[in-house]
Amino acid sequence: MSKIVLPALHMPFRSAGCNPRMEIAGKAAWDWAGENGLSLSPAARSRMLRARPELWTSLVFPQASQNHLDLFSQWLFWVLLVDDEFDDGAAGRDPRLCEEVVARLVHVLDGSGPGSPMEYALGDLRERACRGRSAGWIRQFRRDTASWLWTYYAEAVERAAGRKPARADFTDHRRDSVAVRPFLDLQEIAEGTDLPESARGLPSYIALRNAVTDHAGLCNDICSLEKESVLGYGHNGVLLLQRDRGYTLQEAVNEAGIQLSRTAERIQRAEKDLARETGAAGLAGPVRAALLDCARSHRGLARGTFDHHARAERYTRPDLVRAGWQDALSPHFTA
Repeated sequence: MSKIVLPALHMPFRSAGCNPRMEIAGKAAWDWAGENGLSLSPAARSRMLRARPELWTSLVFPQASQNHLDLFSQWLFWVLLVDDEFDDGAAGRDPRLCEEVVARLVHVLDGSGPGSPMEYALGDLRERACRGRSAGWIRQFRRDTASWLWTYYAEAVERAAGRKPARADFTDHRRDSVAVRPFLDLQEIAEGTDLPESARGLPSYIALRNAVTDHAGLCNDICSLEKESVLGYGHNGVLLLQRDRGYTLQEAVNEAGIQLSRTAERIQRAEKDLARETGAAGLAGPVRAALLDCARSHRGLARGTFDHHARAERYTRPDLVRAGWQDALSPHFTA
């Protein structure tokens, strides 16, 4: 692939900085992985070091306590392990195998006993995240996490069928596959709140979550383009733009940069609408304050994701990404 020049991406949101507890959280994530039997091969270890999950969580949760930052970093560590297995490994190329693995993980979300190391680790994360949370929060977190996991099955089926998604279908798929929605839920923990259903159901709040998720997905698609082109991965918004509009790859990247700026504008509009809708819905006092705090945190997720892609070698050094396909299911997924 010829060298692609990334456009100067516009980012209107100010950075809140990086959590000073980042290094401790990074060590805690590796220790946690070892304690849960998630031993990484040299190649997987190199990929994880380049991904720097503790950097992303520290940018997205700049004020989180050490306990919370440790939990969030361990969640992302686990998410990245899952992502690499399905994107690069055997489970992502065999729909039946993929369905089996995803179904077992979703059963763990529903409280079933774990079998494999990945299931055991998920059970630990679920228990700690859901401790003391409302039934409404737990339902949303379960739904968001399960919806993300099932996107791997959808992609495995499309890959096996030799087809790529239509862009009309891709938007909803990408909102789940980028794995951001569970972290929007976790931001409530960091903010020390548990929003009522009346707040989560506001149209502007839903629009805000969608816009933040779209921004993270498109930012990732732009910055992962070289890696995913090498891997032959077709579920990338930039590549779909190129296919559907007859663009050169550079033209598709340029258009994606424009769309990213427009998505940031959608975040800003949704925040303004949210401030008005809280009054119309009769949400006042602590509930209104908590909702607006969460909105600020969600905007910060867009900024933190943007900054992480500019700093983590997973995206800045695509030449280091691939040593070859895994030819067997990772032992992390087998009991």
